[in-house]
Amino acid sequence: MFALLDDVVSIADDVATLTLAAGRKTSGIVTDDLAVTAEQTVGLPRSRELPVVWAVAVGSLRNKLLVLVPSALLLDATLPAVVQPLLVVGGTFLCFEAVEKVLQRLFPDEHPGAAPEVTDPVAFERQRVTGAIRTDFVLSAEVVAITLGEVSGTGFLSQVLVLTAVSVLMTVAVYGLVAALVRLDDLGEALARGPAPTLGRAIVWGTPWLMRGVSFVGVVAMWLVGGHLLVHGLPGIHHLAEDLLASVPHAVVPFASTAFDLVAGCLAGALAFGVLRTGVPALILRPLKSVWG
Repeated sequence: MFALLDDVVSIADDVATLTLAAGRKTSGIVTDDLAVTAEQTVGLPRSRELPVVWAVAVGSLRNKLLVLVPSALLLDATLPAVVQPLLVVGGTFLCFEAVEKVLQRLFPDEHPGAAPEVTDPVAFERQRVTGAIRTDFVLSAEVVAITLGEVSGTGFLSQVLVLTAVSVLMTVAVYGLVAALVRLDDLGEALARGPAPTLGRAIVWGTPWLMRGVSFVGVVAMWLVGGHLLVHGLPGIHHLAEDLLASVPHAVVPFASTAFDLVAGCLAGALAFGVLRTGVPALILRPLKSVWG
C-alpha cells in the first residue's frame, strides 16, 4: 500500500511539473484566446454577454476533451515523429496570425462596409458563438499540440492527466477572465453611482484601454511562443541560437533567449504572411493541378 501511495505521489508530482511547464509555454495562445473571445461579445446586449461566454467555454472544453486530446494521444501513440513538425507548423501559424493582426490594426479598411442590421438576435448570437468556438478550436489545437510536445515520451497515464489538466485549467482561466472583463464596465458604473464615483469613472474610462492592452500582449506573446517553437523545432535555427547565446554574458542569457525567440517569431510571421498573401501557393499548386487533371 505504501509503495502504491508512493507511486501515486510520484505521478502527481510529475503531472504537476509537466502541467506548469506546458502552461508557461501556452501562455501566449491563452492571452490571444482571451482577447479574441472578449471581442466576440461586442454588439451583444449586456444581458446576453455572460450566456455567450458560457456557451463558448462549454464548446471549447468539449472540443478539447472529446476531440483534440484523444486525437493527440492517438497521434503520439501511432506517429510520434509527426509531433515535432506539427509544432513547427503551429508555431509558424501563430507568427503569421500575429503579423496579420498588426497589419490589420495599422492599415484598417478605409472604406468598411456598413455593419449588417441585426434582425434576428437569436441567430446573431448563435453566429457569434459558432464563430468564437471555431476560432477557439484552432487556438485550443495549438495548446494541446504544445502540451503534447511537453509530455511526449512520458507514460500514457501522465499524458492523459496532463493534457486533461491543461485543457480544463486553460479553459477556466480564459473564460473566467473574459467574464470578468465583459463585466468590468458594469462594475465601474455601479461604483460611479455608489460608494466610489472616482474609481468607478476611472474603471469605465480604462476598460477600453485594458482591452487594447490585452490584445497587444496577446500579439507579442504569440510571436514569443511561435518563435520559441520554431527555434527549438528547426535544427539550423536552434544551433544559431545556441552559438549566439554562448557569446553573451550568463546573466543576460534568459533575456537574450527571449529576444531571439521574439525576433525569430516576427521574421517567420512576416515571411509566412508574404508567402500566403502574394499568391505563391497558387503558383505552386496550379501546375500540380494541371498534371493531376
